[in-house]
Amino acid sequence: MLPPGEPYDTEPFATEPLGGEAFAGGQPLTGTVHRPDRRGRGPGSGWGGGSGWEPDRRRPRRRWIPLRYKWIAALVILGLIFRRAVAWAVLFALSAAFHLVGVGIHLPSIKFGWPWQSVTSNSTTTTPVGPWVLQKIEGISKPALGRVNFNFVFTRKVSKSIGPWPCWYQSTFAAVGHASATVTLNPGSAWWAPGTGHYRLRVLSAPQGGKPGHLSVQMMLPMPQLPQSAHDVTIDDLPSKPIDVQHSWTYPGFGCGTLLKPQFDNSVLYAQAQQIAFYKSTHVPQITKPLVAAAEAEAVQTVRDNFVQPTVNALGYTLDKFSIAWVSR
Repeated sequence: MLPPGEPYDTEPFATEPLGGEAFAGGQPLTGTVHRPDRRGRGPGSGWGGGSGWEPDRRRPRRRWIPLRYKWIAALVILGLIFRRAVAWAVLFALSAAFHLVGVGIHLPSIKFGWPWQSVTSNSTTTTPVGPWVLQKIEGISKPALGRVNFNFVFTRKVSKSIGPWPCWYQSTFAAVGHASATVTLNPGSAWWAPGTGHYRLRVLSAPQGGKPGHLSVQMMLPMPQLPQSAHDVTIDDLPSKPIDVQHSWTYPGFGCGTLLKPQFDNSVLYAQAQQIAFYKSTHVPQITKPLVAAAEAEAVQTVRDNFVQPTVNALGYTLDKFSIAWVSR
């Protein structure tokens, strides 16, 4: 063993022939010998500097997981982290789509929130809730319709005189009418101007400590509009036989039956029944009051459940009170 620190411990050195004598059968071996360093590196060691494997020629790294699977895993992790916001966005989009096609499906209510809101103890919101709710209300395009059904009877009569003799014939039919009252849910931007007082939102408490806030909304809308013409009222198919028939004592004798020929056309009977139903739906309190009440109830449910409630829940509030007052335009 050579003592450490000697210069020839790491430096090359020359060798002389052993004993100065030539080797048998040839020339003596002479040359320079490179001793590997303590880490085993050096010429002839196979680690560099001479023959052996070259470290710069690295093998290409093999990608064990395809890139698309990494992206999918990242999206799944983000979806789990923001699952509350994703669920709210999906339900909000479904609610808007169902309302657009006129499907009345009540979806579960999920409040919007970020992941860090559940761990923040003193978080409060400064979002202006009133303009957001009003913006949703101004986006309503379809009116609310209150529909009632009512039964009534009407009589069709024909008469022609034969000299001094009376000649008449009448039939009484039963009919079912359907009428609707209309509520304009969005009367226009001028209706919602701040000075009119038609829209009031009052924040009772702000969200704090992970708990939702509380608010109330009061609105004013024009009174429901009753049918404007007979075409706004529909009649079910009339029965083929009347419920009652009356005629003069001269019918069908004395030529009265031949003169009248009381064969009532169905279109004539329908037009008469429609006119009678239109009058009843605009003048008879037993029909107009339920008609207006149905339209008002439909308007309250539509605005509250499809526009106000989802919006305030998304902003972290609970709707404690909602009311609509009806005024004349």
